[in-house]
Amino acid sequence: QVQLVESGGGVVHPGGSLRLSCAASGFTFTNYAMGWFRQAPGKERELVAAIGTYTISTKYLDSVKDRFTISRDNAKNTVFLQMNSLKPEDTAVYYCNANPPGRFSGSWGQGTQVTVSS
Repeated sequence: QVQLVESGGGVVHPGGSLRLSCAASGFTFTNYAMGWFRQAPGKERELVAAIGTYTISTKYLDSVKDRFTISRDNAKNTVFLQMNSLKPEDTAVYYCNANPPGRFSGSWGQGTQVTVSS
């Protein structure tokens, strides 16, 4: 059974930082590129950052480039998102999943809420 468990969200002031973690289980983690997605109220879920199977390739949404860094620890089946210089427009629920979700599109976790507010 595929499980994706996100953690690390919270409430921060603009300019602050957070580090999100996602623990994956139920599939062969090293076979899949992974992504962090976010969904703000009233908006579609969007891909924020993605990483290849062995960390060599990464890509980012333009609005988070140079502020967010995605990484993964294949030994621990975990993917991370370091978020710096946070802005109010980063406020959303953040999820991880395979990228693209494909056969895991029905396996979204509960997400972790990130709120950036002064």
